[in-house]
Amino acid sequence: MKTNQINSSPIDWKDKTVLITGGTGSFGKKCVEILLKKYHPKKIIIFSRDEFKQFEMRQKFNDPSLRFFIGDVRDCGRLNRALHGVNLVIHAAALKHVPIAEYNPIEAIRTNVLGAENVINASIDAHVEKVIALSTDKAANPINLYGATKLCSDKLFIAANAYGAGKTSFAVVRYGNVIGSRGSVIPFFKKMKKTGVIPITDERMTRFLIFLEEGVEFVVKCFNIMQGGELFIPKIPSVKIMDLKEAIAPECSHDVIGIRAGEKLHEVLLPIEESRNSLEYEDMYIVEPNMEWWKKDNHKDGKKLPEGFEYNSLNNTKWFKGEELKRLVEFSEESLEAIGINS
Repeated sequence: MKTNQINSSPIDWKDKTVLITGGTGSFGKKCVEILLKKYHPKKIIIFSRDEFKQFEMRQKFNDPSLRFFIGDVRDCGRLNRALHGVNLVIHAAALKHVPIAEYNPIEAIRTNVLGAENVINASIDAHVEKVIALSTDKAANPINLYGATKLCSDKLFIAANAYGAGKTSFAVVRYGNVIGSRGSVIPFFKKMKKTGVIPITDERMTRFLIFLEEGVEFVVKCFNIMQGGELFIPKIPSVKIMDLKEAIAPECSHDVIGIRAGEKLHEVLLPIEESRNSLEYEDMYIVEPNMEWWKKDNHKDGKKLPEGFEYNSLNNTKWFKGEELKRLVEFSEESLEAIGINS
């Protein structure tokens, strides 16, 4: 059976108004850059809390199609105002720092869970056409509060398809570590390189990696193919943490500091339990909702996965290594500079 055939209804972005929650973050900046260069939406609304980051972003892009709303996803009234006339929503706002979420659990719940509920309700009330929420590998079999809140968020967005009266469709995109984002391991290793010693949590550790641009383009593709209720997972390469250390700082020694609380040895994007309801395509997996309203023929050309299948960063068949790994590190540095993040 072919795995690369999938229903698609390309969106005419020129007629669409797009709102990005958390739009001043790494993903939001890259998303705006690509949308302006390639897709030319009628309007892009940046919805976020930080006025200075919005000021910087306005200076960087200086495009008449951009609008900026100061607001918090915790504030449903402000979301209702911002979503007036919006066609497409990308929900990227979240509290993402694992240790901070552990120390401030209620704050993470208010933003990641209750904020998700607000985005859903406001989108339905505003008759938004499609909403895609960004998730994380940490939501798959979560072992920390951040992952647990994102799992709750994912469930809320998928279940919301039962309440949109057929006018608003919701889907989720889940991927791993983003190259060139704030807090990623590559700029951290480059910073520690100056000390001569690279901290390693565990020499066996592996991670999924995806470029910011790939993440944005995957979201764009998912807008075209979503029916409402799917969880989309791209097929992306893994990296061994020791290979990454050698590519960045081969002259440095390393210090094994142990796995931190809430951290996994290997990341999981598609757990066994979800794979039973999943379809495989050439470049992605689609987790179908186990809901009575879901039409089983929405994605009928995908390949069913074998019993017991799990997509994790250790059993992956795609890896960054050798020269490709070196180019990854070099590209990451350029990417960081391009979006204004110092490495």
